[in-house]
Amino acid sequence: MAIKNDIIVMKFGGTSVADAKKIKNVARKAIKAKEGGSKVVVTVSAMGSTTDDLIEMSNQITGAPSRREMDMLLSTGEQVSIALLSMAIHEKEQPCISLTGNQAGILTDNIYTNAKILSINCNRITNELKKGKIVIVAGFQGVSRQNDITTLGRGGSDTTAVALASALNAKYCEIYTDVTGVYATDPNMVQEAKKIHSLSYDEMLELASSGAKVLHLRAVEFAKKYNVVLHVRSSFDDIEGTWIMEKTNEKMERPIITGVSYDTNQVKITVHGLEDKPGIAASLFGQLAEENINVDLIVQNVSEENIATISLTVTENDKDLAKKVLQELNYKNFELDTEVGKVSIIGAGMQTHPGIAAKMFKFLGDEGINIEMISTSPIRISCIIRKDKIKSAVKALHKGFELDK
Repeated sequence: MAIKNDIIVMKFGGTSVADAKKIKNVARKAIKAKEGGSKVVVTVSAMGSTTDDLIEMSNQITGAPSRREMDMLLSTGEQVSIALLSMAIHEKEQPCISLTGNQAGILTDNIYTNAKILSINCNRITNELKKGKIVIVAGFQGVSRQNDITTLGRGGSDTTAVALASALNAKYCEIYTDVTGVYATDPNMVQEAKKIHSLSYDEMLELASSGAKVLHLRAVEFAKKYNVVLHVRSSFDDIEGTWIMEKTNEKMERPIITGVSYDTNQVKITVHGLEDKPGIAASLFGQLAEENINVDLIVQNVSEENIATISLTVTENDKDLAKKVLQELNYKNFELDTEVGKVSIIGAGMQTHPGIAAKMFKFLGDEGINIEMISTSPIRISCIIRKDKIKSAVKALHKGFELDK
C-alpha cells in the first residue's frame, strides 16, 4: 500500500456554507488545517437550499427540463460557494484558488444528473498545492468526454471529496456536517443515543443503505474500494467525530450491535396471482432494473395451486414508475402500500453471536409490532413494519441491545 502523503481533503455540506458567517467559519477551519502542517483541498456543496431553489425555478419554466440543461443549471450552485469561500480565505491573507470540477480534472461519463467519475487528473491541484495554496474544488460536478458539464446526483459532493482523497493519496477525508459524528441511532429520536468512535466500511455501508443519512452510500462505497479513511465531524465545533476505515481498533472486542437505523421512504408492492414457473420473477425484476428501480426487500409465497405472490419494496420516489412497469407487464392484481417503514440493526459482532435475530424479533414483539418482511446480511437484519411504529421500534431496539450503555 502506498504511503499516504500530507494532503487532507475537507468537505463541507450546504448547511455548513449556508451564509456569509458560516463560510467565514469554513475558511477558518481550512486555514487552521494548513497552519497545522497539512496541504489542504476543500470541497463544498451549494449554499443552503440553493439546489432546491434552482430545481423549483426550472419547474416554473418547464415540467420536463432537459437533463443536460439541468446539469448546467445545478452546477452553478457549487461555483457560487467556491468563489465566496476563496474570497473569505483571501481576506485572511492566505493564498487560495477555487476550481470547478472541469478545472480540477474530474472526468465523468455522460449520464446527465447522475454521472459517475471515470478519472481525476490531479496535475492542476497538485501544482497549486506546491505553490502553497489552499485549493477549493466544486463538489457534485465534473465534465464528460464531450466537454459537457455533468453532476453526480444526490450526495455527489461527498463522492467528489472521497474521489479526490483517493486520487491525491490523502491522509484522510473529513466530511463536515451539522452533527458531531455517526450515532448509534438518530439522536433526534432517541436522546440517549451515543456517538460511535469508529466504524468499519461495511458497518457504515449497511447504516447508509438502511436509512442513516449522515453519509451518502456512493461515497462510502468509493472509500471502501480505494481504502480512503473518513472522519465525519461537525462544522460548528472542533470535537473529534467518527472515524470510518477498513480496520477499527483490533485490540478491542467489537460490540455485537453497532447501531439501529430506520427508513420511512419505503413503499411495499405486493403482486398476486403470478404463475409459479421459471422466468416469472426474472421478467418482473428485469423490467424494474431496466427502469433503474432499486428493489430492496423481496418475499415470495407459493400456494398449493402453484400460484405465487411476490412482495417487494422500493423507494417512495420510484413508486409511480414501478406502478407503470407493472401495468405495462399486464399485472392487474397488485397493491401499493405507502404506510410502511424499515428498521434495521447493524453490527459486525452478530457474525459470531447466534440468536441476534430472535432477540430483535422479541424486542419488537414485546412492543406489539408486527413484522411484515425480513432481510438479512452477515452484519444486518432489516424488518418492514408499519410506518407509525418506527419510533417505538427504534427505541425498543436501542434499549434492548443496550446501546445506551
